[in-house]
Amino acid sequence: MEHSPLQHSQSSPQRPDVSVVVPAYEEAESLPELVEGVRSACEGANLSFRLWIIDDGSRDGTWEVVEGLHDEDDRVAGLRFRRNYGKSAALAVGFERAEGRYVVTMDADLQDDPNEIPALLEMLTEGDYDLVSGWKKNRKDPISKTVPSRFFNWVTRLFSGLPLHDFNCGLKAYRREVVKSIDVYGELHRYIPLLAKWEGYDRVAEKEVRHHPRKYGTTKFGVERFIQGFLDLITVVFLTRYAVRPMHFFGTLGTAAFALGFLVSLWLSFDKLVLGHPIGDRPLLLFGILLILFGSQMFTTGLLGEMIIQPRMEDTSTYEVSDALRPAEESVAPSAPQE
Repeated sequence: MEHSPLQHSQSSPQRPDVSVVVPAYEEAESLPELVEGVRSACEGANLSFRLWIIDDGSRDGTWEVVEGLHDEDDRVAGLRFRRNYGKSAALAVGFERAEGRYVVTMDADLQDDPNEIPALLEMLTEGDYDLVSGWKKNRKDPISKTVPSRFFNWVTRLFSGLPLHDFNCGLKAYRREVVKSIDVYGELHRYIPLLAKWEGYDRVAEKEVRHHPRKYGTTKFGVERFIQGFLDLITVVFLTRYAVRPMHFFGTLGTAAFALGFLVSLWLSFDKLVLGHPIGDRPLLLFGILLILFGSQMFTTGLLGEMIIQPRMEDTSTYEVSDALRPAEESVAPSAPQE
């Protein structure tokens, strides 16, 4: 049997080669086949693994299935939420407990192919990437899901600067340190590559993966999730670009609005005092005043943001350090006490 290029590392039973994190909501029928697929793929590539199934408040017997799978194979672990919190929350607790050298995420609906796991990890290690994201190029979903997704991915590429075709593909492979450094909440699981880039893990690649039609159950995708995802895109773009420099955003916006309002007011003053035209009933006067007020408020908001963020920036533990070279310890003989 060929040995995987990943086998250069020696993994203890406490730290497997790969942790597979699977959020699951109402997927009782899919899980046995999924677990068998993950087990077959990892064992075929000589990869030790631990599979974390995060039951996101299911009421269809998903947890009972997880318990049975754990009894059959203790490499299958699980967590159960008391209620449905969403995919981001499930990934967050899965990342917290992932102990493998590498971490793979995938959906529980069998549309992601577990046989892609070895190839994703091979690309991750051979290309020295931080993250490899799957690309469902030949997607097996209805048009009501594919068209909004393509638009969403196009907008995300435009705002993020990352040339990925499929940000929301559940099948991704990471180095362990990446998932330990990012905070995932809300609907931000869609933007994990962007969150990783913000933390300095910018070696991101994409691999075309197989996609299958849904075999059991129904899709959880809806229009409200598309809207929420778009709003979260605005949030994550702001957080990744301006979270530590709010004055750059609010100050720029405020300065531009104030300057335009001042120019409008200056023109109206010239029009009144020099040309003698009445300005009291002109909408332009109100527009100029509103621009000045808006600009002042934005500038003040930027200052308040800087004051709020300052204590956090003084805490150097918030910075991710990748490497460090320490100076040699200087041996200084203690001086004798003087009498």
